[in-house]
Amino acid sequence: MANKSRVITVEFGKVSRHFEVIESPIPHILVESDKELHGWWNGIDPNGNRECTAEKLLINPYNGCSHNCLFCYSHALGGYFKLFREKGVVTVFKDFDMKVARQLDGLRVASCGYLSPVTDPFQPINDRYRLSERILKQFVDRNIPVQCTTKGRISDTALKLLKKQEHSFGEVSILTPDEAKRQRLMTGGASTDVLVRNIERLANEAEIAVCRIDPIIPLVTDSRRELADLVKRVVDAGAKHIITSCVDVPRALKHDFFDALEKRFGIPKRELERIYTETISGRFHANVEYRRKLFGTMRDICDRNKVTMGLCMEFESLAGKRVRGLNSEFKSSNNCEGVDVPIYVREGDSERFEPVQGCDGNCLKCHSLAEAPVCGISELKKAGACKLRDYRRWSRELVPIQNYLPILWSGLI
Repeated sequence: MANKSRVITVEFGKVSRHFEVIESPIPHILVESDKELHGWWNGIDPNGNRECTAEKLLINPYNGCSHNCLFCYSHALGGYFKLFREKGVVTVFKDFDMKVARQLDGLRVASCGYLSPVTDPFQPINDRYRLSERILKQFVDRNIPVQCTTKGRISDTALKLLKKQEHSFGEVSILTPDEAKRQRLMTGGASTDVLVRNIERLANEAEIAVCRIDPIIPLVTDSRRELADLVKRVVDAGAKHIITSCVDVPRALKHDFFDALEKRFGIPKRELERIYTETISGRFHANVEYRRKLFGTMRDICDRNKVTMGLCMEFESLAGKRVRGLNSEFKSSNNCEGVDVPIYVREGDSERFEPVQGCDGNCLKCHSLAEAPVCGISELKKAGACKLRDYRRWSRELVPIQNYLPILWSGLI
């Protein structure tokens, strides 16, 4: 007797949607989506809540991730993310590469694509749908840089695409050099050896490899010896930059997270409570004294290994909702990701975007300067939370900008 198909319901506020679950290779659903490319979720004004120096076009072809990291903040999100947390079902946005293509073709201004800020682009479901490689190709075909970040194995196809496109790069996230410990922190993902091999492959083929030791987990992966071992190993493999952070915990996940650390690593919850004493934007953070000591240690280790370092989304709480980023205290690179990627523009009827000469992609630096940004787009200087509609507006405004872009590019002004 044939098995009946499984139908699940996903709640979006008062709206419910029903989907048939495809069980192989892992449980997932196919969704038609009109979601759009966009920039970072927060701008630096009015509360200082942005540390990402460069503007990006964020892309998530999947919601839910079978790597299932213990600490993943997406477990606290609703909609399709909640579906994975509660039922283990990944959402696949059907033909999302074609939607990305249409959106890019409507622009004359673009920033580096980012695949993916929330869910891993090379989790196992990608082996079936190849959305990540297909999206990478859409950027490369238009001569727009793109980056990918993963705890999985980067495919050979993705590697070739990154190599082909100027200013593109890959980031490999490695939690610990201890493989047994890694397996207690995440259900899936590639082994530590495979992840280090990712860095070697990126360094050899694409030339730019970044390692994210991100996040560091207090009392689990924060010993100087372990961090020093990991930094040396990835630098020897070819990493040119290190990104790091200390794990923060969404309010809704705090007790589950602490319980899991106690069960899996024997860390008493009272010790974690002593460390996690600060709340910023609805998340519990390790106290700033602990984090400053941790990042000082990481900076020293990186300096000793002659590799640059930056922080990811690390803040100090000020009065009220105001925060101050910690990157200026600890980073040793221009951009937090260690790679300078300019804004790209497309002129006239050309199908190819080209980099704005003189732009290093650091919008936060432009924000602090009195001069107009070299890209000519004043809103990028604001380092805000940009939407696709903003990129479309800048694209319409690019016509007068084109009149002096050749002069800008010649270095005369």
